[in-house]
Amino acid sequence: MVNTFSNIGVFLFATLGILYLFAVLLRFMLQLARADFYNPISQGIVKITNPPLLPLRKVVPGLLGVDMASLVLALLVGWVMILGSGLLAGLGLLNPLPALLWSLLGCLSTVVAVVFVGLLISIVFSWIAPHSGHPALMLLRQLLEPFCAPVRRLIPPLGVIDISPIFVFILLTVVDKLLFGFAQMANMPAFVYGLFWHIPGF
Repeated sequence: MVNTFSNIGVFLFATLGILYLFAVLLRFMLQLARADFYNPISQGIVKITNPPLLPLRKVVPGLLGVDMASLVLALLVGWVMILGSGLLAGLGLLNPLPALLWSLLGCLSTVVAVVFVGLLISIVFSWIAPHSGHPALMLLRQLLEPFCAPVRRLIPPLGVIDISPIFVFILLTVVDKLLFGFAQMANMPAFVYGLFWHIPGF
């Protein structure tokens, strides 16, 4: 019975943690993509992430136009998620320094998964609702453009068919496998690896 409550505690804590991590990473990615700040979804993400982010910006300045405070906050959220889940699982306090590295790998893996799934959604809706003005789809296109545009410049469309997403999928899969290898090199426990999002099937 104790294990059951422990598993429930880990599940709830990790779920809330990964959802908030998703919001923080999404804010960073949207800023990097210079997405529409006034999009209602952007506004929602800003409201959710502002409470810890605004004080953090006072001590973590931006760098070359990059919001470093968002990156630091994402690392801290992942770090707390790892340490808290370890305590709830009865593993005791995990070593904080390796946990910080694991958090970095987990954040990168989550970004890869978000882009991968976002690209899938974008492709599906480009067929069923190619001219949709829904705020979520518009924001998704803006979010994916920095990842797709460099590949599109190297691999132009074949007529009306844009094949660049195929190569983006390949690159994302390669990056995901590399991150898995780095996680093994960093002795990242399977329990910790499973706390973060990964490409479906990996």
